[in-house]
Amino acid sequence: MMENRVSKGLIEFLNKSYSAFHVVENIKDVLKSNGFTEITEGEKWNISKGGNYFVTRNDSSIIAFKVPENDYVGFNIVASHSDSPTFKIKENGELIQAGQYVSLNTERYGGMIMSTWLDRPLSVAGRVIVRENGSLTTKLINVDKNLLIIPNLAIHMDRSMNDGKKFNPQTDMLPLFGDITRKGQFDKLIADTVGAKEEDVVAKDLFLYIRQSACFMGMEDEYIGSGRLDDLQCAYTSMDGFINSEKSNSVAVLAVFDNEEVGSGTKQGAASTFFYDTLTRINSALGFDNEYYLRALTNSFMISADNAHAVHPNNASVADPTNRPVINGGIVVKHNANQKYTTDAVSNAIFKEIVSQAGASCQSLANRSDVLGGSTLGNISNTNVALNTVDVGLPQFAMHSCFETAGVKDTEEFAKICKKFYSVSVVKNGNSYTVK
Repeated sequence: MMENRVSKGLIEFLNKSYSAFHVVENIKDVLKSNGFTEITEGEKWNISKGGNYFVTRNDSSIIAFKVPENDYVGFNIVASHSDSPTFKIKENGELIQAGQYVSLNTERYGGMIMSTWLDRPLSVAGRVIVRENGSLTTKLINVDKNLLIIPNLAIHMDRSMNDGKKFNPQTDMLPLFGDITRKGQFDKLIADTVGAKEEDVVAKDLFLYIRQSACFMGMEDEYIGSGRLDDLQCAYTSMDGFINSEKSNSVAVLAVFDNEEVGSGTKQGAASTFFYDTLTRINSALGFDNEYYLRALTNSFMISADNAHAVHPNNASVADPTNRPVINGGIVVKHNANQKYTTDAVSNAIFKEIVSQAGASCQSLANRSDVLGGSTLGNISNTNVALNTVDVGLPQFAMHSCFETAGVKDTEEFAKICKKFYSVSVVKNGNSYTVK
């Protein structure tokens, strides 16, 4: 059995992080229990040297930071995301099917592997807006039961099923709520779950999630299986390293953004002003001018953390010939000539130095040259706050499946790397960089 303190915590975190809203609420709970003070965007920021703070936007993105005891020299940032591919329930969500069943009318959120959602117990979670005492109040919701299922079609009715099937999200992927006697009961269920009258539930952001719990797998529990590993594995491990790090001369920043899976172009996404607004307000609240902030960015570094593809045991040929990361082989540094990832020689070298100081290991990922790869939040956030950034991830199988596989050793090592990173400063001197 390998060391697994962080992995045990990750599994507990995954099993209560049903939606991006719950992810942020769970992170807030951890921060508060470790002495962090919540501040809001709508108030004047009174922050002090040596203080620990966090701020949220839209209840689905969060930025926490630790201020040094002395004048800060830069920012050390790890950024990840709170959302995962799923299905969102539409307005007027009930849909009568075949005159006999009530299904829920959903649409895709992000680019999931749709077939993995079939024949699994599902439920709904998210947030609702409730009218109470003359105000509109946000409430988190999780219907804690095996509520829904998306049934597959029997092989007898489609003999070509195993030859490859194209799924239509409007006709093939609608979750069954119940028989016709359940008509009109979904909204009542939601209201009852949050303890409100049906007419007082004004609006909803509800998403499907699988009911299967996160778990250890393998002969020696060396693997983790769960939904939403992309990207909650990075969010949790970076938070663990952040909480357990020593203060340095840099402002330690933990950023978890929503909506990466749909392009980040929202008020709470990595393309929004949330990141820039937070860093500049930290600078001004500490009494520094804009020139000091711009100079501090040259002594800043960001780890853009979003999971990576491990070489697949049954499909090894789809991987690059020489850059072939494996699960439990170390943290993956992502490279792309067309700038899908931020990694360059400078950021790669700085990250490798941090990994070396942490006593951990890393490996490299590049796509096959005939395969178009995806992108993540590093370059997107750099359009608002430009600083040296490396794109990394924890290697996994079945990215964007509703149940993914990753490694315990990698989980433990990334927390260790983040702890080291947050405990040092990255300072630029001419063409040289020091990490200490």
